[in-house]
Amino acid sequence: MGIVKSPLLVFACVLVFTGCRTESPPANPEASNRGIFDVRAYGAAGDDLHLDTKAIQSALDACGKSGGGTVEFPAGIYLSQPLTIRTKTTFQVDAGATLQATTNQMDFMKTPGDWLKAKSSGDFIPFISGKDLTDVTFTGGGVIDGGGAVWWGEAEKARQIKSGYTLPRPNLIVIERSHNLRIENITLQNSPKFHFVPVDCEDVVVSNVTILAPEHAANTDAIDPSGRRILITKCRIDVGDDNIAIKAGKKIPGHDFESEDITVTDCTFLHGHGMSIGSETFGGVRNVTVKNCTFANTENGIRIKSQRGKGGVVENIFCDGITMSNVDPAITLTSYYANNSSGDATQPAAADEPAKGSEKIPTYRNIHISNLTATCPKAAGTIVGLPEMCISNVVLENVSISAAKGFEIRNAKGIRLKNVSVKSANGSPFVLENAGVSGLEAK
Repeated sequence: MGIVKSPLLVFACVLVFTGCRTESPPANPEASNRGIFDVRAYGAAGDDLHLDTKAIQSALDACGKSGGGTVEFPAGIYLSQPLTIRTKTTFQVDAGATLQATTNQMDFMKTPGDWLKAKSSGDFIPFISGKDLTDVTFTGGGVIDGGGAVWWGEAEKARQIKSGYTLPRPNLIVIERSHNLRIENITLQNSPKFHFVPVDCEDVVVSNVTILAPEHAANTDAIDPSGRRILITKCRIDVGDDNIAIKAGKKIPGHDFESEDITVTDCTFLHGHGMSIGSETFGGVRNVTVKNCTFANTENGIRIKSQRGKGGVVENIFCDGITMSNVDPAITLTSYYANNSSGDATQPAAADEPAKGSEKIPTYRNIHISNLTATCPKAAGTIVGLPEMCISNVVLENVSISAAKGFEIRNAKGIRLKNVSVKSANGSPFVLENAGVSGLEAK
């Protein structure tokens, strides 16, 4: 009687004689299920031991080549060197998944060498980058971790030697000149330097994102956007530098303002250096709204910072519904960018002398801050312009601040106080110099 060889039995025997190998199948972009490019199908191990860079980049490339889709990271820890994202890609890091940057600094250098001798952050490759993209989304409920601990120690040493110095390092995610960019329902943490940097991007939504770095991790800004039509909402940010810093360092052809129509709502800022504009404002910033945000234990609350040589026009800024506790100071509008938080660069000793020949003078105007309450262990705030360019047309309405020191207003005009209370434990609630302020008579 012959033996019946069933296909199932043959398959089982093959497994036995091959040691039951269970390697991932080779990548097959044509077989991706409904536009889902699972990085494990491209060979990613997700075991926090083996480098998954090649597999992940293959999935990203296949997604881009196919015309778009979702690159998915199932639960696991995916160790990777820098990656490049393609257009029309959803970068989905599932809950329980972490995309972990390697801790070898050499992996992030454009040219091999001593990373401590890099001249600028431009000498480094971001962990995730992309240029000239459309319809890109980061999402999924998981974590993207920059492994910043191996970078921060040297950065802090350099800052201690030279106050205000920023040791060059890579950023976590940098997307340039792109449209329809979303980042939502995800955690970014431990970037070597800035976490999320959309550069000259349009139609950007940042929603329900958590961004984390230790309180004293130098220069770990959370979100540093530039561009137009940007919404940042329902985010929780706890970092070592600016929670948000709107940038405008250059003139953009075809645009009067590099950064405009930006809204920040319903966010919670914990440790960090506040809701900032600057210090690069030469390209211009206008039409910024900050609403219903909470600040706790931050250095600075609402802040516009620039200086001669970096300045431009900042106008039409509206802040409303702001609650602050243990924040120093609550409001900072400064054209000197001098010692307002740890690491800020200082201005020359003769800073009160009008500049000669500079074309990059900070110009702040049309600023309305309303319905703000704050407690400040140190100073209540500052509005300090330049002798040659006063800060102008600022309204503080329904503002209540309790602080150890009062509110300094200098080189400013058209400052209007409406139902403003500053309770200073030491000295006058307002200190004025070359300032035109109305509403003080009601104090």
